[in-house]
Amino acid sequence: MPDEHERMMRANQANWDARTPVHLASRFYGLGTSLDPERWFAAWEWEDLGELAGRDVLHLQCHLGTETIAFAGRGARAVGLDISEASVKAAADIAGRAGADVEYVRANVYDAVEALGGRRFDVVYTGKGALCYLPDLDRWAATVAQLLRPGGRLYIAEFHPLLNSLGPKPAEGEGSELLLRHDYLGRGTAVHRSGRYTYTDGPPVQGATDSYEWMHGLGEVVGALVGAGLRIERLRESDELPWPRWPEMNRTPSGWWRLPDSSPRIPLLYGLLARR
Repeated sequence: MPDEHERMMRANQANWDARTPVHLASRFYGLGTSLDPERWFAAWEWEDLGELAGRDVLHLQCHLGTETIAFAGRGARAVGLDISEASVKAAADIAGRAGADVEYVRANVYDAVEALGGRRFDVVYTGKGALCYLPDLDRWAATVAQLLRPGGRLYIAEFHPLLNSLGPKPAEGEGSELLLRHDYLGRGTAVHRSGRYTYTDGPPVQGATDSYEWMHGLGEVVGALVGAGLRIERLRESDELPWPRWPEMNRTPSGWWRLPDSSPRIPLLYGLLARR
């Protein structure tokens, strides 16, 4: 990895360490109430993932590990991996209080093969704000291929690049218009952000506020996976989100949120299933 990318990822690590206490106390994650790890999943994710009981499941870039707990709840041997030491410690505490048998490992995703001792998995899961923190998708896809057993599956449930282009969080003073504000296609360069507030509610972040993100279009994601020898089996695009990005969004029977019928129907999330 180029030295510049290493520096940026170290900055991201420090930023996520600083974000963690804010997220733990936020209403957004709702950890002060009853834990419902499945609230972060669309029904079609479980349909695509299939039976998980007895499977080895690895959740990359797991942050607080709420989704990782959901895998354990469905009978999987679940492992969560994240770059942030604070996040991993918090995730282990949350799982312990929930009585969930989950293993958490602190490592940069690019070092996952070594950090996990060469273990292989039936399913690797990632997404919902993960890929934008990776500078090199070709290297990421090659890492995923090494983590999977033959026949193993990768599942990505990720915010659509179009949503990232609109901005996944409202800008200060922004109205409800759907306006393109950021690139859809990555330029190979990082977007530097310096924010005192994260995407959740709560107080300002104390300490490291710099972070770096990279835009990745769907073509880049698919190309990286195919280049690593994975076979794409399914690609879905969804117009729902697990939180109301725009104030005019309506809650659906699924408990998620969709723009009103008067707005254009656009993809906000995608699900991609690939097999080694």
